[in-house]
Amino acid sequence: MAKFRKGGSRQMAALSTASLPDIVFMLLFFFMSVTTMKETDYKVKIKLPTATEVKKLEKKSLVSYIYVGAPLSTYQSKYGTEPRVQLNDKISNLVDIPDYVESERQSHDEAERPLLTYSLKVDSDAKMGIVTDIKQELRKVSALKINYSTLKTERKGSY
Repeated sequence: MAKFRKGGSRQMAALSTASLPDIVFMLLFFFMSVTTMKETDYKVKIKLPTATEVKKLEKKSLVSYIYVGAPLSTYQSKYGTEPRVQLNDKISNLVDIPDYVESERQSHDEAERPLLTYSLKVDSDAKMGIVTDIKQELRKVSALKINYSTLKTERKGSY
């Protein structure tokens, strides 16, 4: 039979901290790899309108954004205060849209090109005329999958 010792003072074993740096670096690398950086620096003001019936896009890698809004205060001396079009990281004109569409198509595989969607992030204070002009330019180059980016709001009342 085994002998059991009662009483006496037992000391706690020392906790080894040798693996702590490995754990810290593993977490650091994990967060560095899963964090996405902001892709585009906004040069126009965008306050998205709200909507109640919204649908989330499935494959964001197949979405190209076109931003429309008044230039930020640092760019107003060059571009004025009227709403402008921003493609990638630069303020552009409507005539630059076909080149933008072509470069976006070239950056994707042949099989993915028909699935490309052009999302318009338009400031809620922008006039609809510029949106119509953008849609006409997109139509000229057969970029027909267009959506409007909005913020979701709750429906008030019942219908």
